[in-house]
Amino acid sequence: MPMSGEGVLYICPTPIGNMEDITLRVLRVLNEVDIIAAEDTRRTLQLLNRYEIKTPLTSYYEHNKREKGEYILKMLSEGKKVALVSDAGTPGISDPGEDLVRLAVEQGKRVESLPGATAIITALVVSGLPTGRFFFQGFLPKGAKQRRGLLEELRYQKGTLVIYVSPHNLNTVLKDCIQILGSRKAVVARELTKKYEEFIRGSLEEISCILRDRHIKGEFVLLVEGSGDEDKKEQNPWDGMTVKEHLLWNMGKGLSKKEAVSLTAKERKIPKREVYDLSVDL
Repeated sequence: MPMSGEGVLYICPTPIGNMEDITLRVLRVLNEVDIIAAEDTRRTLQLLNRYEIKTPLTSYYEHNKREKGEYILKMLSEGKKVALVSDAGTPGISDPGEDLVRLAVEQGKRVESLPGATAIITALVVSGLPTGRFFFQGFLPKGAKQRRGLLEELRYQKGTLVIYVSPHNLNTVLKDCIQILGSRKAVVARELTKKYEEFIRGSLEEISCILRDRHIKGEFVLLVEGSGDEDKKEQNPWDGMTVKEHLLWNMGKGLSKKEAVSLTAKERKIPKREVYDLSVDL
């Protein structure tokens, strides 16, 4: 237990769906702290009301994390105890809690992490894919160019890929995965721990076909089989290069810039315009 008068930041996981998925320790801490910093105070209030917890709330989210971060750090300096919660799951995973923890650690504040719910592990252990090694990506970039570039980097990861996906771009992400990662086993986990929990298993192509004409709702985790030995055998000379490096490599073979742009786009299976934009200053 922390010493009396010592400020503590508690990282408190909350349910990812089913309201019963919260530990007794988290409930005790939420009762005992001076204040709860919540990503969504309205959503957290529903949880607190369920368990008759009356601790004061303050907001801490992406667009106020700088000013509220300073406020919370000041409270810690004054010996206050603060619980950090996210919308759902473990704070600090794909949410602004990461920044607050970093600042607290840098300033020598005491930080305690309480075990609890997280969509990453919940989805992984029931996926049927290897769990001994996995790579958590979080959300992919929204921009097509950045998203495809990151998937290129993930192509040779040996472990199971775990990716958070929003419903409005699930089909787009699946299409990019098929194009860049190739034919692999995959699982889409939807609405984990909730009433309409669903696991869609198959190859990336099969899952894409299943979901193509569905009205997609809910929260998703996409799990994709890691790279196999056959992927190494198919590795191209430009793998590991950025798009611009690949373009320069092709130009170095004696091709004109126009020819190199076309070839690079074809080899990387990306729109020619993406390569052309990088060639302007060459």
